[in-house]
Amino acid sequence: MSEAPLFLLHTQPDARLLAAWVARRHARHERQPADLGDALHGLLRAAFGDAAPQPFRYLDERQGLLAYTVLDADAMRAQVALADPLAAQTLGLGATELHAGYRLRPFPTQWPEGQMLGFEVRLRPTVRAAKGERDAFLHAVEQAQGAPLQRQAIYVQWLREHLAPRDGAVPEPWQGAVELLDDVHLAGYQRQQVVRRTQAAGGEGRRGRVIDGPDAVLKGHLRVRDPVAFAQLLARGVGRHRAFGFGMLLLSRAA
Repeated sequence: MSEAPLFLLHTQPDARLLAAWVARRHARHERQPADLGDALHGLLRAAFGDAAPQPFRYLDERQGLLAYTVLDADAMRAQVALADPLAAQTLGLGATELHAGYRLRPFPTQWPEGQMLGFEVRLRPTVRAAKGERDAFLHAVEQAQGAPLQRQAIYVQWLREHLAPRDGAVPEPWQGAVELLDDVHLAGYQRQQVVRRTQAAGGEGRRGRVIDGPDAVLKGHLRVRDPVAFAQLLARGVGRHRAFGFGMLLLSRAA
């Protein structure tokens, strides 16, 4: 079975224009602040419509934005040509005197079974609870009734369980794609409020709600178990909020 092609997109968003975009998005929704992931989601949708690349990861002003996409070079040029001009300029999709514009390169979709790779992924490790989305660590603390727990252990276990097939259920195509090695660890953590917008009734426009939760970066090594499923996992991303800057598996050679 031939796999759909996958490409890695790199852009260098304009920090000044990006800050202005966030401020305007906040002004349109005065009761809810606009977080960076929400703003970048809106920018990508404005530039690419339904073909918006995801999952994506904004690293910082210097390193820019990375995203996986199925758009090849010709399709990408066509999308950029039709993009909202301000969104395209903010994302750094066009060439300027300061930089050459976006870069696009083919990404592997065929991986040898057993290959070991380094990885990094930004996640919101949450579980569904009675009151909605809940930090997996805080939920585990409540269930443990006083037993000592480590945040790193809970988040790593959350990732293992998320990637493994669930007992008694038909697995998703990407489940069972990889084996996480024992060096997976929590490389960064903060609590962050994010805004997610839903369609309001009666054509009133989109309303936002603030969700507080974990913003965690996990790093380590993985081993490819199912090459076809692994390619699907890369294109899909890990966990929830994948259209808002979470869930992109960044890969590197195994050290």
